[in-house]
Amino acid sequence: MDDQRRYDHATAHLDPPLAILDLDALTANATDMTRRAAGKPIRVASKSLRSRPVLEHILTLDGFSGVMAFTLPEALWLASTGIRDILVGYPTTDRAALTRLATDPHAAREITLMVDRTDHLDLIETTLHGLGGRNELRLCIDIDAGYVALGGGFRAGALRSPIRDADQATDLAADIAKRPGLRLAGLMAYEAQIAGVGDAPPGNPLMTRAIRWMQDRSRRELALRRAAIVQAVRQLADLEFVNGGGTGSLDTTTREKAVTELTAGSGFYHPRLFDFYRDFTGRPAALFALPVVRRPGPRTVTVLGGGYPASGAPGPDRLPQPYLPAGLRYDPREGAGEVQTPLTGQAAEDLRPGDRVWFRHAKAGELCERFATLHLVEGDRVTGQAPTYRGEGHTFL
Repeated sequence: MDDQRRYDHATAHLDPPLAILDLDALTANATDMTRRAAGKPIRVASKSLRSRPVLEHILTLDGFSGVMAFTLPEALWLASTGIRDILVGYPTTDRAALTRLATDPHAAREITLMVDRTDHLDLIETTLHGLGGRNELRLCIDIDAGYVALGGGFRAGALRSPIRDADQATDLAADIAKRPGLRLAGLMAYEAQIAGVGDAPPGNPLMTRAIRWMQDRSRRELALRRAAIVQAVRQLADLEFVNGGGTGSLDTTTREKAVTELTAGSGFYHPRLFDFYRDFTGRPAALFALPVVRRPGPRTVTVLGGGYPASGAPGPDRLPQPYLPAGLRYDPREGAGEVQTPLTGQAAEDLRPGDRVWFRHAKAGELCERFATLHLVEGDRVTGQAPTYRGEGHTFL
């Protein structure tokens, strides 16, 4: 039975719009990720899952340990449910959440905050000034992993931390050491230009060569720079972890001796943007179905909803992919609509109102902001449901 018939059969008792998680595909993706990590533990990026039961399930699998959260309120909630070892991947300015963290001994033990400048330390201390019974807070320094060339005229990678070298990192580490109630626990450097950029874009050989050239040089530059930073900071602090990598760079980042753990998230669901890598091939695991509600013309159908673009620079690659049946495409004048989406192509001829079209989101966890439930599919049956963050009443971002 092909995937479309399998998903249609499994969800025949449900009315779309709906979202599913193919557990067989999820397990296969997780197994491949641990193979590529070659023995180093993988911290699970919660932003790419946004479902607590799914997160808990993955943490029971061999090779996965700890969570990278995206906000402090999210981390506090996860810690309250029993999830342990949570690194907040981005700095926080949430004063109420900082106060909760500083006054909750359990949360303070399990959660590590991200910082990259003294302003973050000042904000924490100002927020908590005069607070009685304050717990020690764990900190991680975020290192800029971007690739810079041509005297700074070219840059690839996310604009994150201002810290690029060992002197800058040790200055901040020394500042942390002087402040009572703060302790440096780890370092992180996320190479977005490698982990999050496919090196095999279709139909563009010049772009392919340029990406591979950049990534090869970035890997070599970052490996040397990251090792030097880690060595220098270890002279000042007893680091518990050095975090790096992402789904697209597991097999290369794991080779760096300075890195003690990896992070990955998107690879579990394998969204559309992760189709274009040479070194691994995942299975689409998270999909959503929209019902056909109109046939406005030959080879054209209209589905309900569909305007679920992904974050990032706007462009066609940020739209969900009409996936099953194969051969459907957007009308270029309308794209993915707020309440309805026209789709054209040969496959539309066989679709009637009440049929469903399966889509893949361009990114991973953002799909879960649109649905309260992931229906869990094994084979050709729905075997359970997992609430998303939205389904549990949480919208952290």
